[in-house]
Amino acid sequence: MGTTETPVVIEVALTTRPDRNPTTGRTPAEVVEQGLACIDAGASIVHCHLPDLNLSAAEATRQYLELFIPWLERDPDVLCLPTNGFGDTLEQRFGHQWALDDAGALRLAFVDPGATIFGSPGPDGAPEPDGYLYSFNYDAMSYAIDEGAARGMGLHFACFEPGWLRNVLAYWRAGRLSPGSFVKFYFGGDHGVLARGAGVTFGLPPTLTGLAALRELLALDDCPLPWFSAVVGGDLLATPVARATVEQGGHLRVGLEDHIGDGHPTNLELVEDAVRLCETVGRPVATPAQTIEVLGLPARRPEGAPQ
Repeated sequence: MGTTETPVVIEVALTTRPDRNPTTGRTPAEVVEQGLACIDAGASIVHCHLPDLNLSAAEATRQYLELFIPWLERDPDVLCLPTNGFGDTLEQRFGHQWALDDAGALRLAFVDPGATIFGSPGPDGAPEPDGYLYSFNYDAMSYAIDEGAARGMGLHFACFEPGWLRNVLAYWRAGRLSPGSFVKFYFGGDHGVLARGAGVTFGLPPTLTGLAALRELLALDDCPLPWFSAVVGGDLLATPVARATVEQGGHLRVGLEDHIGDGHPTNLELVEDAVRLCETVGRPVATPAQTIEVLGLPARRPEGAPQ
């Protein structure tokens, strides 16, 4: 699960939503430059969404490659990370990931192992009636896990709720997870996923008790998967979870996709703040090559250079 001697892996989650923060990249070129700056500052995983997720797998792949290839040219060990797509079939929802793997630009399969409601507050603070049910059933989980594992990809599991982590553990106990897999604890900040106002959120709050609860789920199974902490709709680095994560052997995800807090920091500033936290605690920040080792990813296939 990581020790205090293990280098800290830093992921930066970029965003293409300037309504959340005016410092976000507004064009592909700006997103590329922000990713490069974050890599140079210490991020070894770069996550991003496309402005429009309702694209064919082929078009999504083309647009992701415009972003990923410059990052991989800066360092071929950088781990690029898209999000899931939309569609009526599993192939439509996940097809761009397999195409990106075929192009040598993706080494992690993005799997969301559960369901939750993303919402926003109404005038009285209660949830608006148009909340969005974000869900992946067991058929989707099994499809993504088995296809990713067959391809030799590590599996990235976002855990918005404790039950999502328990689903991951069920697949882990069954021996279905591939080397390089890890879990990410998504704590619910006050503004939640949609970030349209405070008060409607998800999951556990970013407290030490919340962190202990999720870590206990791993410990009950003696599960050694690496783990990350993130606060969606809040500010991870302003919570006690950030320092505790570094002290307890975990890893960090920061970035404007998640961040809601004081001021308008840049993605680069959030990465730099995470690096300073690691320095204060006394853990080194992982290079991209060290991240491959920390996660236990298999060696890149000979044809693995981006096409």
